[in-house]
Amino acid sequence: MVTTLGRAPARLGARDDLPVPGSRDDLIDRLAALPAARPLLERLRETDGVYVVGGAVRDLLREEAPRDLDLIVDGELEPVSLGLGAPERAHDRFDTATIVLGDATYDLARARRETYAHPGALPTVSPAPIDEDLGRRDFTVNALALGLGGADRGRLLAVPGALEDLDAGRLRVLHDASFEDDPTRLLRLARYAARLGFTVEPHTRELARAAVAAGALDTVSGPRVGAELRLLAAEPDPVGAFMALDALGVDAAVAPGFGLAGVADGSTARRALQLLPSDGDRGDLVLAVAARRVDRSRRPELLDRLAFPAARRDVILAAAERAPELARALEDARRPSGIAAAVGSAPVEAVALAGALEPAAETAARRWLTELRHVRLAIDGDDLIAAGVAQGPAIGAGLAAARLAKLDGRAAGRDAELAEALRAAAGANGQ
Repeated sequence: MVTTLGRAPARLGARDDLPVPGSRDDLIDRLAALPAARPLLERLRETDGVYVVGGAVRDLLREEAPRDLDLIVDGELEPVSLGLGAPERAHDRFDTATIVLGDATYDLARARRETYAHPGALPTVSPAPIDEDLGRRDFTVNALALGLGGADRGRLLAVPGALEDLDAGRLRVLHDASFEDDPTRLLRLARYAARLGFTVEPHTRELARAAVAAGALDTVSGPRVGAELRLLAAEPDPVGAFMALDALGVDAAVAPGFGLAGVADGSTARRALQLLPSDGDRGDLVLAVAARRVDRSRRPELLDRLAFPAARRDVILAAAERAPELARALEDARRPSGIAAAVGSAPVEAVALAGALEPAAETAARRWLTELRHVRLAIDGDDLIAAGVAQGPAIGAGLAAARLAKLDGRAAGRDAELAEALRAAAGANGQ
């Protein structure tokens, strides 16, 4: 059953202590304040049966700006999608479409029911009314819908208990087989707990732990688990998200040793994030910390199984594997050239993690990340060739030597850099 909440004098539902005023116009006005929502409301003003659903409605009720606007059509999808504009993409199997209006992109789906051939399988879908669609969702606080046009404009739908759970800051599954049907909800539970600051309802926690113990994640493909981990890593507080994963025991189910094991790993990750420059990847850094306790020989296989793109895989592996040795090298580095030699080609994520692992390495790591890595020569290989150096390894050796000299203050200006480079190039050629 889904509760229908119409126009109320001041608040949504029958209770007086809900956190947000909830008249129909109030929620629509909040939605209309979002630039991405305006074209939807304009085009759908006279259209019945179209709802924004899930986290967007939850966030509106919490007086927060939604991240995404997902739309559900209670009826035929095609007339609505064509009325909004030609779909960018359409997926017949799931009766969904992606619509682009100006700078905004929307996911549109027909209201549906889902059945699972076996635990962890992708669902088989079929059309269903909006109340059934809400009943298939992951957590009560996401089983919400707000009508956008026609007679449904401002109509708020909620599964039983949804508004009470939202008021209490509580995450609850809709039925006991939820984690068996879709074990990726285990990772989403951690993600929402960290992002929203909500507690996990005790019975839901028991169901989650039982699903982990029964090997539920083993029934899901690696790419699907990897996709959820990447979403976790992209959270505003990725450390909190991975700590929530640890509290549920889900991280160890991904792979033995994987995850942020308690306060120590969480503190290391937070120190590393404080060192990480803006051009670093926060998610990859936290994933590298999470992968540190995985057997080194198994890390590449794990990231491949989870379908990490090659570039991200290489950064995570480099940070997880090189950071301890790099930390020791940075401890011993006394001059800028020594810091540069210690870092070599390590990505900034590895340097930040190295600085977090050893307090004695933090100063050198910070100096590299904020200052030394930005030092550039005024000369290049063409200058050495013009000065008579033959193309080959001597060019690289000369430029490397000039950069080290510049870092240490021994080559101030273009002429001094060129002299250092030519001297090193000559040595490389045995002259």
